[in-house]
Amino acid sequence: MTVLESAGREGTRCQQLAVALGLQAVPAKVEGLRSKAKRLAERGWDLQRRPAVFTALRRHL
Repeated sequence: MTVLESAGREGTRCQQLAVALGLQAVPAKVEGLRSKAKRLAERGWDLQRRPAVFTALRRHL
């Protein structure tokens, strides 16, 4: 289970995501993570619920 999957339906804020990934919750790290998460959302790997809140997509195989 990934960090985003464990967030549930509400999603995870980028600051919480940084801490869960073992990064410091400083603006530089959070902004870098936010840009990566947005790029993943554009490519269909995650879902942006609202600004700076992301969740995993449920994939049915």
